[in-house]
Amino acid sequence: MSDAAFKDKNEMTATPGSSFEPDDLQNVRPVPRITIQAFCETQGVSGPIERMAEDRRMAKAQMRVYMGGIGAAVEFYQSAPTPNLIILETAARPDELMSGLNELAEVCDPSTRVVIIGHHNDVALYRELVRNGISEYIVAPVSIADLMAVITTLFVDPDADPLGRTMAFIGAKGGVGSSTIAHNVAWSVSTLFQNEVVVADMDLPFGTANINFDQDPAQGIADAVFSPERIDEVYLDRLLSTCAEHLSLLAAPSMLDKVYDFGQEDFAQLIDVAQRTAPSVVLDIPHVWNGWTRTTLSRADEVVIVATPELANLRNTKNMIDTLKKLRPNDFAPKLVLNQVGVPKRPEIAVNDFLDSLDMEASAIIPFDPHLFGTASNNGRMLAESDSASPIVATISELAHIVSGRGAVSVKPKGGLKGILAKLKKK
Repeated sequence: MSDAAFKDKNEMTATPGSSFEPDDLQNVRPVPRITIQAFCETQGVSGPIERMAEDRRMAKAQMRVYMGGIGAAVEFYQSAPTPNLIILETAARPDELMSGLNELAEVCDPSTRVVIIGHHNDVALYRELVRNGISEYIVAPVSIADLMAVITTLFVDPDADPLGRTMAFIGAKGGVGSSTIAHNVAWSVSTLFQNEVVVADMDLPFGTANINFDQDPAQGIADAVFSPERIDEVYLDRLLSTCAEHLSLLAAPSMLDKVYDFGQEDFAQLIDVAQRTAPSVVLDIPHVWNGWTRTTLSRADEVVIVATPELANLRNTKNMIDTLKKLRPNDFAPKLVLNQVGVPKRPEIAVNDFLDSLDMEASAIIPFDPHLFGTASNNGRMLAESDSASPIVATISELAHIVSGRGAVSVKPKGGLKGILAKLKKK
């Protein structure tokens, strides 16, 4: 590999720690469609790299991990093409390391970038490596956040516009009100923070977003999904209908004139473009489990499960949470919203028992209020537009803070979640 094969850097990277929290990856951009191959000498380094390969932000990248260090890499590339990025772990002394890299240069493509994970925290060594064109040198132990930060620095344009945050809402069972919660949270985010929000109604045959927002657009999400080659920011903007000052809707056709069968990646391009269009993208996902819903949920920035306090909901919620934890190992667990709590004469699982069975807390508990929800739905209005003083509206606002990444807000004892819980206890 010639000297021109590498990118120079000017400053020594900080020694990365081995600790890792999901917060560390919240602002990391997805890695583009590249190939990465890693050659490791220890499990302490290969483990984080393998876990990184499973991360949703690496969905487009192709990654392989091998054991053996620089020597194994030199032997491997004598008969195999080199990828976009090679990650090498080595405990070799500086003179041995430089000798090994010279051998690697003879079998590598000049455009390949190389990142070294070393065991010597040596500034002089780092400077020598970058003078010879190494893209980055980091010191073990490494975390997933350290590795992702390096990769995105190398392959993501630093001047690119930030991507919007995707918030996926799905019901643990049909009829639990997931779409209504999603639409009202989207409206709250747009009004509370004056942020542009795009709502994508992904239930093409039976979607209700057009009714809830009192819209009847001629075009919508079906046009985008069935013409993926046309999707860009300009085309998407033509498909959006304006619901409020900062809120736009990608409506479902809600018709049964065709069968809506989709592949695993059919919505991926649409979501990518929507993220470049608005800071917040709310995905209203129907209660089905297939390739595209699984993929969409696994790649969303935030997942919200809406359930009612019944046995089937408890079972489905637990199954979904367990599955999504495996699909999203480096992210926080899905958020839970308990909706329609306290339906008269309906046998229910107590809220505390429901949550204890899942070993988690609810992000919102919303009581049964048919008058408020029915009035809003029949008039094509949001809950806050129907009764802004309702404690449920305060709870929706708090939920909007949580799922949009702004954290929980303190609410007055008479309203919001605390007030609702107090009323439920009295009942």
